[in-house]
Amino acid sequence: MSVRPVYLDNNATTKVDARVVSAMLPYFNEQFGNPSSMHAFGAKVGGAVRDARGKLQQLLGAEHDHEVVFTSGGTESDNAALLSALEVSPGRDEIITSAVEHPAILSMCEHLEKSRGTRVHVIGVDSQGRLDIEAYRKALSEKTALVSIMWANNETGTINPVAELAELAKEAGALFHTDAVQAVGKVPIDLKTTEIDMLSLSGHKLHGPKGIGALYVRRGVRFKSLLKGGHQERGRRAGTENTPGIVGLGVAAAIAHADLATDMAYISGLRDRLEKGLLQRIGKSFVTGDSANRLPNTSNIAFEFIEGEAILLLLNRAGIAASSGSACTSGSLEPSHVLRAMGVPYTAAHGAIRFSFSRDNSAEDVDQVLDVMPGIIERLRDLSPFWTEGGAKPATFQPTYA
Repeated sequence: MSVRPVYLDNNATTKVDARVVSAMLPYFNEQFGNPSSMHAFGAKVGGAVRDARGKLQQLLGAEHDHEVVFTSGGTESDNAALLSALEVSPGRDEIITSAVEHPAILSMCEHLEKSRGTRVHVIGVDSQGRLDIEAYRKALSEKTALVSIMWANNETGTINPVAELAELAKEAGALFHTDAVQAVGKVPIDLKTTEIDMLSLSGHKLHGPKGIGALYVRRGVRFKSLLKGGHQERGRRAGTENTPGIVGLGVAAAIAHADLATDMAYISGLRDRLEKGLLQRIGKSFVTGDSANRLPNTSNIAFEFIEGEAILLLLNRAGIAASSGSACTSGSLEPSHVLRAMGVPYTAAHGAIRFSFSRDNSAEDVDQVLDVMPGIIERLRDLSPFWTEGGAKPATFQPTYA
């Protein structure tokens, strides 16, 4: 018997909006000119690129449209921000970041440590994923080239006080970058009222196409291009512009800007309905992250004494797509670095599942999860050597991560 598919992995990627697809199509075959060309074919396409830049400027609350640099996505934007900051900051060779950043930041920081001796300060978080502000203050110095702290965490949804953090960075003379890939289109952003120097985003996280993103670079901030070649994007990103992707990102940004308040109220209602239902039905479970200050679409729930991979496999059989808070789906026995940094107990970190919503979801989707999830957890706990009817068997797991 076929099952009704339910997609609750929107932090991984979103469905491209039909309006976005419709806007993109002419730029594959009808309006195919190079936007950098001076003839009529290029001029019309160039106008579409400028229009998309303006729409993204509006969503971000940027002061000028030329502060938007189109890239291939969040990873390129993150890498470009880190490398540029070191290039334009003579005498400064330190970076500050957090323990719960995306690998696009943490992997590049590790590379910089090994390849050029850059000192990286990794700031810890508390049990709710909130940054240790005092440790952050102490790490700032005249050696700091860049601070890179994500706007919102991709696993738990916990939101950082990036405006406050950027002000502290400015006092130390450092640049401030935020990976806002999960935040753009989900929370209000008004960059012109902040001291944020650079911001990364990716189109496929807000119902736009994959392979397109942007890096906001505040006017007046010195910037060294990651890609060397032509003079596209005011010399800040070489390579012929991905016009269909740029147009699609622009339309996605315009839709997100127009519908932000309505969408987020609706989506947070679905999230809260799911959490309430699961916590009522399933014992030894809890929501991770800062429940009072997080993305409206993200819920990371830990189910103790079972493996997240097994939960995902059974959810998939029931037609439900979610993701694991642990890395066991990639063959690792270790839970995610985010949950480890938060000190989530070992008994729970392995069984953490992230449900992430979008405007395409419905109350029917939530009810389908509520119908099948208790049975899945009960079945897996019955099979677990670490579970009895009353809870965990003694001396089974180490209690927490250090």
